[in-house]
Amino acid sequence: MLHDVVVVGAGPVGATLALALAAGDFDVIALDARAAGTIGRGDRSLALSHGSRLVFERLGIWSDVAATPDAVTPISAIDVSQRGGFGAVRLGGAELRLPALGYVVSYRALQGALDTALARAGVRVEHDVTVERIVTTPAQASVEGVRDGTSRTWTCRLAAAADGGGEVVAGIRRRRHDYAQVALVARVWVREAHAGVAFERFTPDGPLALLPENDHYGLVWTTTPQTGRELVDLPEAAFLARLQERFGVRAGKFERVADRRTFPLVLDFAERIVAERLVLLGNAAQALHPVAGQGFNVGVRDAFELAQELLASPRDQIGAPSCMQGYARRRRPDRLGGIAFTHGLLGAFGNDSALLRWPRGLALTLLDAFPLAKRSFTRAMLFGLH
Repeated sequence: MLHDVVVVGAGPVGATLALALAAGDFDVIALDARAAGTIGRGDRSLALSHGSRLVFERLGIWSDVAATPDAVTPISAIDVSQRGGFGAVRLGGAELRLPALGYVVSYRALQGALDTALARAGVRVEHDVTVERIVTTPAQASVEGVRDGTSRTWTCRLAAAADGGGEVVAGIRRRRHDYAQVALVARVWVREAHAGVAFERFTPDGPLALLPENDHYGLVWTTTPQTGRELVDLPEAAFLARLQERFGVRAGKFERVADRRTFPLVLDFAERIVAERLVLLGNAAQALHPVAGQGFNVGVRDAFELAQELLASPRDQIGAPSCMQGYARRRRPDRLGGIAFTHGLLGAFGNDSALLRWPRGLALTLLDAFPLAKRSFTRAMLFGLH
């Protein structure tokens, strides 16, 4: 059977694509490694921009996510500063007449809402599938994998790889940069209420972020692997003292920490996102450093804009070179902008050279002083580059 689109991965990005395509008269199937009825991951959190919220509103799921108790915390402002130098800027939603710059959202609540919406829309999702490779010809793509211990092949006009790092795709070169750092993530509580303010603090080790979430902050602390291991093993009081010394008092006094763990940080992206009867999106297209929270939001825009491209195409043009090259061309500024922005921030602010502290501080001060520049910068963070 020849499907129109096979989506590899029904996580948030793949599910966004499949759900958006449900508005058309297409034969779409999503393949996922999760067992049916499960979320597949712990209840981690995602940083959504206001632009991503608009996508989920158009798909009809945002109200379900927002109605889930403790699932959504608005980010009213973002405070950006550097340790050991002057200069700071505060970005606020009110400057763009938005209710919030973004939201910290429960992964479980978002995935659950997407799963429910897919079922309601009649989109077929096959679970317990291990995809092993994608083989393409000018006429079709074949997605080969295993389900219930049996080899299976799904053929389609277009295969959309939205899961992992694109390991199942051959013939597309990838670039990888190992930052030789880890992100230590945890939940931390402060004495004062966070009032929805997120913090991005650049330190000699790397960026340190606090994201408001319910009654606490989600901490993302970039550091070396050795220091990360040491911080995870420290007693709570010693860890909080180290965090306070490193971060300062901009967010208040840290009083409690829970759920410390680390993961390695790399930049991994495909040199091109389309090939014969194949498209990459989400982490399969680009996996970014978590600084500035761009990676997931770029993936959501990948999925939604691909759906709009396909919905505007005749069925026999799905996956055709003209269709896919047009999509790749339109995504190029936003995609490469996200990669350059996050990587460039680390180059400019992750270096502890004293020679850079003054120009960094001046850049932050000038950005804060010129409303038009600040609004343009904030809008690019929320909606991408086009």
